Amino acid sequence: MRAYKKYVNVLVFILILFAAFRLNHNPFMDGAAPVLNPGNDKLYTEIEQKAANEEYKEAPQNAYIDRVYKKTPGRNGRDINVEKSYEKMKEAGVFQEDLLIFDEVRPKVNLSDLEPAPIYRGHPEKQMVSFMINVSWGNEHIPAILNTLQEHQVKANFFIEGKWARENPEIVKMIMEKGHLIGNHAYNHPDMARLNTQEIETQIKQTNEILTAITGETPNYFTPPSGSFTDEVIEVASAQGMETVLWTTDTVDWKKPSVSVMINRVNEKVHPGAIILMHPTPVIEEGLDELIMLLKNKDFRLGRLDTLLSTER
Repeated sequence: MRAYKKYVNVLVFILILFAAFRLNHNPFMDGAAPVLNPGNDKLYTEIEQKAANEEYKEAPQNAYIDRVYKKTPGRNGRDINVEKSYEKMKEAGVFQEDLLIFDEVRPKVNLSDLEPAPIYRGHPEKQMVSFMINVSWGNEHIPAILNTLQEHQVKANFFIEGKWARENPEIVKMIMEKGHLIGNHAYNHPDMARLNTQEIETQIKQTNEILTAITGETPNYFTPPSGSFTDEVIEVASAQGMETVLWTTDTVDWKKPSVSVMINRVNEKVHPGAIILMHPTPVIEEGLDELIMLLKNKDFRLGRLDTLLSTER
């Protein structure tokens, strides 16, 4: 009798194991919804078809040297991310174009791959602009300018003269601590086009050393005072690992225009990818708030040069 019960118990144990581990059942997921195979789902298939459609694809654009605007950054392309788009839409169960998720595709040629040349703008299809604030005087206006930028959560680019930086290290630190980009504006505001190779190198290198000592970071961008340069200036800056940047839109604030004249001048000249030149002047201190609102109302994103010149869309 005991032997009989033993065999019955073994048989029952085997049956329990068989039930627990049958192929179409996971005992650890009891009650859970079955896993959907997206490959057999109509919505997933529709998104795949859209991803193959040229209407939704955009090839990346390589950096290039424009005949007028010289060194121009490239722009990422885009492709539909099928899996992420499906996850966004599967709850509704129908295709919704505004829920498509795209991956950015980087170009093969970047700014760093091009020969030395000046940069005047970002990509002409990039709905973004950047402020270039050249500093060799105007100390009294900088705190108010920084406050306005902070109120609007806008990051700018301050190109700083080396001599001025040496005399005003605390202001340089303040600018850096606010998250703005620090650039090189030569040592004592010379006409760079009139300098020999050694003098050009000294102007750039000495300023870099001062700015690095103050901020702990070496500038990646140089702008020549008054926009005066030669090919040699560009090549010397490039040899020191720097891009030479100029501008396409000028506030001409040094001529002491009224705020309305300055605003209208920018409004007429601004475009996607624009670099907007200004200085720490009374008209910029007074009119910067209005200028930022104008640009935002035109749907421009405002930010640093390293973002403007990047390939991101």
